[in-house]
Amino acid sequence: MTVSEKITVEASDGPAAARSEPAFRLVYAEVFAEEPYGESPESVEATFRRFRSQVRKSTFRAAIARTAHGDPVGIAYGYPLSTKTGWWDRLITPVSDTLKREDGQRTFGLMEFAVRAPWRRLGVARRLHETLLAEGNEERVLLNALPEAEAAQAAYRSWGYRKVGEAHPWEGAPRHDVLVRQLR
Repeated sequence: MTVSEKITVEASDGPAAARSEPAFRLVYAEVFAEEPYGESPESVEATFRRFRSQVRKSTFRAAIARTAHGDPVGIAYGYPLSTKTGWWDRLITPVSDTLKREDGQRTFGLMEFAVRAPWRRLGVARRLHETLLAEGNEERVLLNALPEAEAAQAAYRSWGYRKVGEAHPWEGAPRHDVLVRQLR
């Protein structure tokens, strides 16, 4: 049996993800402390203040990967973008109104996605991604990724994402690539 076969991936809704916040935090803090991210304990805390709000959305979805012993090894979460989303407003260069049109069901916004180092390149990320998206019926999925995150960028390209622009997703954020993948 391979290491990846010993990993279970479970879909969850907001209340279940809220109950598993320590596991989500552990994965997030470990992965995003690495380069090129270099997140501080303060930025991790800010992410989890947002997480506590996000899990209350009725459309929130998550997936978590765990070892046979229950140790968290990967996370993914997000929700469909509302008609009032600010996601498209952060682009450096404008895109067409057709591309940025949202109706609350068209686009799944993948907010966070991470796999701890010992479990990378084993198919865990793909399983998390597929599990998360299998629960919905959106037309496409959208995410922001640092250009310097070469392994993540390669995975996204291999899964069918294409770059549609660049953005500073929050005040003071470095430039991120905005990637979209058609689902249907």
